[in-house]
Amino acid sequence: MYLTSWEEDVGFAQARRTWKGYDFDIINELTDEDLISGSHRSKSVYLTDEGIKKAEELAKKYLNGEKCSRL
Repeated sequence: MYLTSWEEDVGFAQARRTWKGYDFDIINELTDEDLISGSHRSKSVYLTDEGIKKAEELAKKYLNGEKCSRL
């Protein structure tokens, strides 16, 4: 999700969003773990600060220890 996300201006801050093109059980699990948030009606979700942190850790671990330029 993080690798296909984008930053968006939300009022006075920026937020990272991604499309919800994933299995709804996975979306619900990530929401329950507070890694993403968003409306059930929306086609995209916000990555939480914790979700971004976890994504960066996983990218570092699985992408040859390198930080992806998007990260």
